[in-house]
Amino acid sequence: MSNHQLVKSAQIWFLAAILMCGAWAIAGKADDINSHDQNSNQNSNSNSNSNANTSRSQNRNANRSNRNSSATGEQAGMANLSSGDRDFLMDAAMGGLMEVELGRVAAKQGTSEAVKQFGQRMVDDHSKANQELMTLATSKGITLPTTLDDKHREHVTKLSAMTGADFDRAYSKMMLSDHNKDVSEFEKESSKGADADLRAFASKTLPTLKEHQQMAKTLPGNVGRGSSNSNNSNSDRRSNKNSNGNSNSNSNRP
Repeated sequence: MSNHQLVKSAQIWFLAAILMCGAWAIAGKADDINSHDQNSNQNSNSNSNSNANTSRSQNRNANRSNRNSSATGEQAGMANLSSGDRDFLMDAAMGGLMEVELGRVAAKQGTSEAVKQFGQRMVDDHSKANQELMTLATSKGITLPTTLDDKHREHVTKLSAMTGADFDRAYSKMMLSDHNKDVSEFEKESSKGADADLRAFASKTLPTLKEHQQMAKTLPGNVGRGSSNSNNSNSDRRSNKNSNGNSNSNSNRP
């Protein structure tokens, strides 16, 4: 091989080596770019997941804090009431809910027109009273129940399963008994309640309850029941009085 051919061959190999080095450099940069992009994506995803987890944790803590704050506020509101006022408030709320639900049942499946009309009256009057009581409780930081407890739900379920005259009699008897109790409790609260707002509510609602009581006495099966109960109660009181009088008289004897 001549010197000219040797030089030309060396030049070709030199150019090939340069091209190979360039290709390797380009490939290395591409790998670096891909690696950088992958790391960036991983960091971005990690940061995104971290932020999402942090946000969810903060939301859970905030919700838990709000629930605890609400519960604390409700307990504080109840703590500001006397035990008698607390009992009256919860009994009135639960009793009012039951009167509305039973009233709807009576208006729908009562046989007597008097029972149907009385049931609708319960829905109208007690819905209004329930809303007033709810507003009053909210102003004191107290949340009242909006659904019946097991005891009152059982009464509604039992009566709802009855039909015809059996339903009318059972509903009428329960309404008279409930309103006798309601009138007594509202009278007590209106005169002896420690909370002025609850006393005012009881005094305002009492005339309506007394009207319901008188209406209930005229429902099927209740005619004479109210006066009979009253006479029995008076008889018991007289009997106790006589017994106490005789007992005192005997104890004073030598």
